[in-house]
Amino acid sequence: MKKKLAAMAVGAAFAGSAYAQSSVTLYGVVDSGLLYQSTSGPAMVGLKFTPGHVFAVKDGGIYASGWGIKGSEDIGNGYKVNFKLQEAFNSSNGGFQLSDTPGVGAAFSQYSMVGVSGPFGSFDAGRQIVPMIWAMADTDVRHAQYFGSILTAWIGMNQAAGWVPTSTNAPIGALYDSNALVYHSPSFHGATLELEYAPGGVAGQAQGGTRESAVLRYVYDGLHLAAVYYNGHDTNPFPATYPSSPATPATGNDNNRFYYLGALYTLKGFSVSASYSLGKNPSSPGKANLDLWSAGLGYRFSPALEVTSGLYYLRSKAQALPGHSTEVSLALDYSLSKQTTLYAEVGHVANSGIMNQMIVYGSFVAPNANTTAAMVGMRHAF
Repeated sequence: MKKKLAAMAVGAAFAGSAYAQSSVTLYGVVDSGLLYQSTSGPAMVGLKFTPGHVFAVKDGGIYASGWGIKGSEDIGNGYKVNFKLQEAFNSSNGGFQLSDTPGVGAAFSQYSMVGVSGPFGSFDAGRQIVPMIWAMADTDVRHAQYFGSILTAWIGMNQAAGWVPTSTNAPIGALYDSNALVYHSPSFHGATLELEYAPGGVAGQAQGGTRESAVLRYVYDGLHLAAVYYNGHDTNPFPATYPSSPATPATGNDNNRFYYLGALYTLKGFSVSASYSLGKNPSSPGKANLDLWSAGLGYRFSPALEVTSGLYYLRSKAQALPGHSTEVSLALDYSLSKQTTLYAEVGHVANSGIMNQMIVYGSFVAPNANTTAAMVGMRHAF
C-alpha cells in the first residue's frame, strides 16, 4: 500500500529543506521468480562462456524490482511542481542496477528528475525513462515486459549493434537518458506529443553525447498507435576490447538512429499488436543496420487472468555482419489482488550469425545459439 508521508516528516528527514511538499508518496515493487534456461552465454561477445542450462532465482519476470519517492506541490491555477526519484535494484542479491557510467551503480537509476505540469502539459528535467519505451509498451501485447517482449527484442537489436552491457548507454535507442529535458503535451482528441532533448555537456563539443527524440501517440477506444524517432550522438563509445581498454572520447558522431511504428487493438478481451522497428548507425551503416518485426496476441479471461503471446523477428541488413533471430513467448498472469500478481512464462529464441538475442532481460545467450527459458514468480507492489 502506498504510504503518504507528511510534509513535516520529510522536512525532518532532509534537514535544510526550505519548502514543504503538499504531498509525497513512497512506493515500490518487488518482482522475483525461479528461472530455467537451457543454454547461457557471456554478457559480452567474445568472452568465454560455459555451455549448459541455468536454474536460478531471477529478478524481474515482469519488470525490475525498485522503489521510489515522488511528490507534487500545487502552486495554483492548475500548475504543479513535481519531482520523482526512482531506483531499480536486483531482488535476488540487493545490488544496484546499471547507470550510464560503466562499472558504476546509480542511487536512482531510473528517475532523478524535477518538473512542472499544468494546462500546457508537463516538462521534466533529469534522468528518466525515455518516451520511446512507453510508446513501445503501449503497442505491444506483452507490454514490453522483461520476458519475451518488444523490450527484450529491442535489447537483442542493441546486442547485435555491439552494446556493451556494462552501462545503459545503448547503441540503438535508449531505455534511460540522463540530462534529459522532456515535454509531454496534453491530449488533443486522443493524440499526444512527447519531445526530448538531452545536452551532452561535453566541453568544446556541442554535439558530444547529445540525444533527441520525438514520440507521437494516438488512443481511441481500444486502438493505440505510436510512432517514434530517436537520435543519439556518441552512443556506447567503447572499443570491442572494453573493459581492458579505456572508453573512447566523445566526438559528436551521429551513431544512434531508431524508428518505430506500432499498433495495438483490444476488443472484448482480445488484444492484437504489430510493430516495425529500424535501428542503424548513420555514421557507419556497416556496423549496425537492423530491422525488427513483431506480432502479439492476448486474451483476458477475467479482470484477474490474462494470457499473452509474442513473436519477434530480428534481422541484420549489414552484409558484413549477417544474422537473424526469432523469439517467441507465452505468458499467464494472475492477479491475487491489486498489488500482487503471480506469473508463469515460457519462451524460445533461435539465433543465427551475429545474433545473441536473450529471452529474459539480464540472462545472456551466446551468439548463433538457440535457447529455451521458463520462469514462474510473483510481483508485489507497495
